[in-house]
Amino acid sequence: MKTRSALSIMSVACLGALTLQTASAQSVDDPYYYLGLSGGQSNGSYHESQMFGNVVRRNVNPTSFGREDTDSAFKFFFGYQFNRNWGMELGYFDLGQYRFNITTAPPGNFNGEVKVRGINFNLVGTMPLSDNFSVFAKAGGHSARTQGAFNGSGTVVVLNANPSVRKTNFNAGVGLQYSFNPSFQMRAEFERFRVDNPVGDAGAVNLATIGLIFPFGRTMAPKPRMAEAVYVAPAPVPAPVYVAPPVVVAPPPPPPFVAPPARRVTFSAESLFSFNRSDISADGKLSLDKFVSDTRGTTYDTIIVEGHTDRIGSDSYNQALSERRAMAVKNYLVSTDRLEAAKIRAAGKGESTPVTKASDCVGNSATPKLIACLAPDRRVDVVVNATR
Repeated sequence: MKTRSALSIMSVACLGALTLQTASAQSVDDPYYYLGLSGGQSNGSYHESQMFGNVVRRNVNPTSFGREDTDSAFKFFFGYQFNRNWGMELGYFDLGQYRFNITTAPPGNFNGEVKVRGINFNLVGTMPLSDNFSVFAKAGGHSARTQGAFNGSGTVVVLNANPSVRKTNFNAGVGLQYSFNPSFQMRAEFERFRVDNPVGDAGAVNLATIGLIFPFGRTMAPKPRMAEAVYVAPAPVPAPVYVAPPVVVAPPPPPPFVAPPARRVTFSAESLFSFNRSDISADGKLSLDKFVSDTRGTTYDTIIVEGHTDRIGSDSYNQALSERRAMAVKNYLVSTDRLEAAKIRAAGKGESTPVTKASDCVGNSATPKLIACLAPDRRVDVVVNATR
């Protein structure tokens, strides 16, 4: 079939991408361009009886119909993602061929074939379900050329063997998308195109495809570089000096023990994570490294890591995000056995303990102004219960 080469390329690209490491940090809020190709199956409905009545001399009547209304189809598209929720696409599509035949009385046969190709423009809305998985919906318009090829035998006389029409109509679709890394995504989608048959009557085509998407200009967050070891020569050993033994004086009794107050360190979410993400950034790891360094030499019973979010989004989503962020910080603190894992607990508080007041930040829509105003609520608190 005409899409066999495109599907082969997609399969090879997919297998290659599966060997890549899944991205742990992506700049998902930055705009980017992407290219894509999809292949699958189309199912058309063109009303063959109307085409028969428009192109055949009116001296025969149809008695039976046969049709092949499915075929392979493909499309290529270029897109621009404004942010994690909105984008647009411009593409070229080939919806395959629709074939049918009609037996007539007086005896005769009428055979027809319909092809549809065109370009389309869509607005795409995306709703992330996790860091890598999302659902999307699209709607837009297309300009398609529908070509017919008709022939008859017996008593059937075809008056117009190759009619064609170009019209602008609408199309819409829904789908699922998975991001393997910043440079490779895969999607499955279902679309419906409103198209006219070659003689101008209304028809429709359903299209189900699997597609590959290749964003460009996106990179993973860089890993922090380790400082190179520097050799320091040992200090010279001084000659021994005789020192008279000290006079032993009984020390005063130690003061009564008073437990130090709990130490609370607050990290803003923006210093540790990208917006709406739970992967620790390179700058965030440096901040946590300094916290670990400051904590060395402190004897503590427990360290409690609390994740907090702002009120934008649903309660369940914010609760899950705060738990993932708290667990990410805990896992980093205990990596390479720097702090004791058994003494560290992680908890997600969601949006339940905001720093801001409702009167300070007005509104519920995720505008840049509201996001900036609620920044103090997006944080991670680390509470150290020290014994000395």
